[in-house]
Amino acid sequence: MKMAIAGSGAMGSRFGFMLHKAGNDVILIDKWKEHIETIRENGLTVNYNGTEEVVDIPIYYPDQVTDQVDVVFLFTKAMFLGEMLEDIQPIIGEDTKVVCLLNGIGHEMVMKEYVALKNILIGVTIWTAGLKGPGKIELEGTGSTEIQNFLPGGEEKAKEIVAVLKEAGLNGIYSENVKFSIWRKACVNGVLNATCSLLDTTLGEMFKTEEALSVTNKIVKEFVEVAKKQDVLLDFDETVAYIVKTAEELGHHYPSMHQDLIQHNRRTEIDFINGAVARLANEYGVDAPINALITDFIHIKEKVLKVN
Repeated sequence: MKMAIAGSGAMGSRFGFMLHKAGNDVILIDKWKEHIETIRENGLTVNYNGTEEVVDIPIYYPDQVTDQVDVVFLFTKAMFLGEMLEDIQPIIGEDTKVVCLLNGIGHEMVMKEYVALKNILIGVTIWTAGLKGPGKIELEGTGSTEIQNFLPGGEEKAKEIVAVLKEAGLNGIYSENVKFSIWRKACVNGVLNATCSLLDTTLGEMFKTEEALSVTNKIVKEFVEVAKKQDVLLDFDETVAYIVKTAEELGHHYPSMHQDLIQHNRRTEIDFINGAVARLANEYGVDAPINALITDFIHIKEKVLKVN
């Protein structure tokens, strides 16, 4: 398969690197000039579980790609999804499958404006990745990637992509209910990403405090109530336990929102995580004041830091 990674920051570069190492024909697409030029000149530098290596992977600006591909993996930031899909239309053919692995909720509503419904796959990944500077990423730990075709009838192609992900060590899983997994991950991010960004802490530092569990419970409760309105049944106790376990296993990790906001002075995806829950809660007549407050705090932080 010929593949494109649309949005080649930390996580996109991880997928590009691992798919490339498995022998796939992969290109990276991004807009960050320093990142692109560094990879073009020096290759992508990867610290992979403590071992550093450099790989040569083609990387392009979105307006430079013209050849159609078999699969596009979307890793651009949620607020730039429509713009990216508009820019890469030349590489999306009649049968090109487009796999959305973005953080947050409701991305298929944007995708359907640019991609035929039969070609949309939605999913979630729990791998982690760190961007250490232009052209440099740090990878460790294990994870998985769960995907499902958006419309019935696309199972065969979805399972082919899952097999490619497995071969690349990305632990692909074909899901029968990926919407549940997307909401659960959004809830994990809603607790860990936003709070660690506001507090400027690692996951472990936050969860060493007595107050962390109380904050977690309040955020999860709102996610559970809103998800129910979308016919997604999140179990409160299981979700809290999953978040605590995640924080324990990745205690030294700064989540992606912290990397964006604090480390790289960039806009966050808050409107598609906590902000999405607050917005949906308002539509459904459900109370979600904690998520609304967190969203406001992150936007204030963005303005104080004068993010790009």
